[in-house]
Amino acid sequence: MASVAGSEEEGDRRNVSDVVGVLVLGACAAWSLITAAAHDGRPEGVLLALLAVAAGYAAGRISGALLPVAAPCAAALTGLGLTVGLPHLAPGPEIVGPLGHAGATAALLTLATGAACCAAWTTGSPALRALLRLLAAGIAVASAALGSVPGLITCTAVLLCSLASGRMRHRGPGMAGLVLAAAAVTGLTWAVAANAVPDGLAGALRGRLTPHRIGLWHDALHLAREDTALGVGPGRFGELSATAAQSVLPDGKPHSAPLQMAAEQGVTGVLLLAAAFCWLLYALWRSPRPTPVVLTAGAALTALAAIAAVGNALSFTMVSVGVGFLAGLATALPLTDGPARR
Repeated sequence: MASVAGSEEEGDRRNVSDVVGVLVLGACAAWSLITAAAHDGRPEGVLLALLAVAAGYAAGRISGALLPVAAPCAAALTGLGLTVGLPHLAPGPEIVGPLGHAGATAALLTLATGAACCAAWTTGSPALRALLRLLAAGIAVASAALGSVPGLITCTAVLLCSLASGRMRHRGPGMAGLVLAAAAVTGLTWAVAANAVPDGLAGALRGRLTPHRIGLWHDALHLAREDTALGVGPGRFGELSATAAQSVLPDGKPHSAPLQMAAEQGVTGVLLLAAAFCWLLYALWRSPRPTPVVLTAGAALTALAAIAAVGNALSFTMVSVGVGFLAGLATALPLTDGPARR
């Protein structure tokens, strides 16, 4: 009877997180349509990203339930294969780093590392676990071979966090730390855009981020201040940004997801973006999977949030699908398992 009660409790928790996810994604879609109607914007990109996340999440839940080890392993190999086989990740002219496709490459490699580490924690075979961790380390090495320094940093961070998660008995403090890390990176991005960092740090960041990217951030913050409530409308940043107009190969993006939402959808858009990230971590916190799997997936998603805060990663559909898929894998209850372990 206790086992049945525990299963029902876990089912209720999963239902709550699923309902919250539907409400958050639905609100994001509705708000993009509202702001587009107010300023003649183009919400297709936002709607496609939301659909990709939802589809990836559903696929991850199903795959993780049926193939708890094989599915994340296949996801890791697929992410690595995409970055090696499709270095540009999208048709069109290449945009020189650190803008453009570099952020998407780092994002896919980070998600692939997280999937490999999740598979390692899921398997009961010590030999296979060691092999999967070698795969995760190999993905980090591959990111260095591909010239993706951000990818090397984030992949290494995810691997180290995954190893450390095995010593954590409770997932709550780990989840709180991930939220604080994402907030710190976002806050630093906002401070740079507002010229609110010390001169020494600003000079160092300007050299790493490039003056062009920082100019885009300045434009995004300026547009956000012009219409704080609704923004300028989805897809309209490229039309109104002076820095984007001066670019040889403009892509119409400010290369920062929070600043893009602030410029195009106002403060409500930023809050909804934060709510979507918090929902993913909330779903992981409620997940019946073991704590190391949950914290590993959370670390990968947090690293991706950091990449998206300073890059254009979320503009690529494959990255959005990967985000949902990894979250779905880490929240799925394998059909072969007994009572869920917290």
